[in-house]
Amino acid sequence: MKKLKFFISLHTVDNDYQMAQASAAEQSARKLAMDLELMYSDNDAVTQSTQILKAIQAPADSRPDAIVVEPISSIALPQVARAASEAGIGWAVLNRAPDYLRQLRATAKSPVFAISSNHAEIGRIQGKQIAALLPRGGMVLYVEGPSRSSAAEQRTKGMLETKPSVVQIVATLKGEWTEQSAQRAVRSWLKLATSQSSAISLVAAQDDSMAIGARKAFEEISDPEERQHWLSLPFIGCDGQPATGEAWVRQRLLAATIYMPPNAGQAMEIMAASIESGKQPDEHVLTESYSIPPLESLARK
Repeated sequence: MKKLKFFISLHTVDNDYQMAQASAAEQSARKLAMDLELMYSDNDAVTQSTQILKAIQAPADSRPDAIVVEPISSIALPQVARAASEAGIGWAVLNRAPDYLRQLRATAKSPVFAISSNHAEIGRIQGKQIAALLPRGGMVLYVEGPSRSSAAEQRTKGMLETKPSVVQIVATLKGEWTEQSAQRAVRSWLKLATSQSSAISLVAAQDDSMAIGARKAFEEISDPEERQHWLSLPFIGCDGQPATGEAWVRQRLLAATIYMPPNAGQAMEIMAASIESGKQPDEHVLTESYSIPPLESLARK
């Protein structure tokens, strides 16, 4: 079997989970003895599309055998996926379940599939964390992912399913899965009169980097008593990578997080096995996530 070449497209270097995805991809490339081209699109869907199309349209001898992409847009690049498939290039989607997959798989000669965290279940876990941390109820400042993200939408929906009725989401801010974007969003919110009248009990973010960005915005408050009030609240996030989210829980910067296994490496291994066997893998593979710390111990605290 010839040495395979994979092209991996990720969002940004400013997000701990994306960097974990990159590390997982590099580990799998070494394990499988394949060539790897890894690119980031700076959270820009047009840039991502352009980068991937350039790889697809490269001369045949330098074209990748497969593309593994974590799409920025919620529709997950259907035209680009079709172009890859028509060129005989494998297509794997991370953390999305695009509607076009089944139709593409019907005619594709190369593997086409998706592997994703269960974002609705992640949201449900976060709702249960909120319930454990606010047993008597309270008000939550919620930092959500971008509007174009189906993952953000599913996490919000799941959180609302398990959040107790005595807990209110009094403000929802938008971030871009980065620390800096959440810091800017909270900084702007603090300038509003409504922020001063809201008796916030907890700050929840859909991403650990955004939870830390929210903390940094509160650290900028000049009044010591007000600053200490905000920083004494529980902050919770999601991703739970060992060097970031999990470490931040140990350091008590976060009260809780949710572990999401990086799936880029697993996608590469599924893709390589499918190319070798000539058989399509399962259309959609789901990975499992869990609370850090466990929900039982969080409730006892």
